Amino acid sequence: MSKIGDMILEGLAEALAHASGEATGARETIVMVEIPKRIDVRALRERLQMSRPVFAARFGFSVRTLQKWETGERQPEGPARAYLTVIDRNPAAVVEALTAP
Repeated sequence: MSKIGDMILEGLAEALAHASGEATGARETIVMVEIPKRIDVRALRERLQMSRPVFAARFGFSVRTLQKWETGERQPEGPARAYLTVIDRNPAAVVEALTAP
């Protein structure tokens, strides 16, 4: 087999080992992400031209939670801010990922 073929097979074996939880010795790169401290949820929802009930249903929030965020009564916590950032940057990908096959 060619050197490239051997490398491909080695990579596949390593991927299978990683998927099954085995230590592979492969180098892993961790990329730090920037999550905004504040998100204007109302502006995001309005930019997507969705009512609160539609936005809530589409992305899995309660209408009451959206209302609290939009009125400033509460702010989204870290994971919600990260999720809202993804919705803001690529709403179609989120809808695709959450749509049942």
